[in-house]
Amino acid sequence: MYKDQNLIIRPIEEMDLPRIWELEYNEEKPEWKKWNAPYYPHETKSFDEFLPIGRGWVNQSNVWVIEVDGVLCGTVSYYWEHEPSKWLEMGILFYEGGDWGKGLGTRTLKLWIDHLFNTMPLVRVGFTTWSGNERMIRVGEKLGMQLEARIRKVRYYEGEYYDSIRMGILREEWEAQNFNQVNKDKITSPN
Repeated sequence: MYKDQNLIIRPIEEMDLPRIWELEYNEEKPEWKKWNAPYYPHETKSFDEFLPIGRGWVNQSNVWVIEVDGVLCGTVSYYWEHEPSKWLEMGILFYEGGDWGKGLGTRTLKLWIDHLFNTMPLVRVGFTTWSGNERMIRVGEKLGMQLEARIRKVRYYEGEYYDSIRMGILREEWEAQNFNQVNKDKITSPN
């Protein structure tokens, strides 16, 4: 578990499954799907259909829940693009619009990136999004990530083409950035 004030990320527990199902699979056109790869179809599932999937996430290292003020409101995850070379990509999903635009994504991914670099021998952590998700791109920038690839006009959504965006940060960049922040905090903190 990692914590930043009222925000916690932690492994999924069995008791979380009804809430995850409600947020992710119960609705035909959930609001979050407008931003999270909307060019792929979304499937609703009954709770019984979801249960084998959800149980596969319980106590796993690759998908955790996000809680804000004790309420489960999202998930954070990673997957291997190419495990032999330790090429890992991550994802984040806040399900309800009321949680967007408050800096929660940046805070969550800071905790998640710390966790990934602290627990795995990774050289780089990154994510892929689309140019229509400007908030996610801003989160990457705030975290010090670099734009590593822009594949032009490969995502088609509601009659318009968008770019695929890949952002990432190297371990040494992350560590230097966090070291500088720690030193900055020490300098500005009153004794």
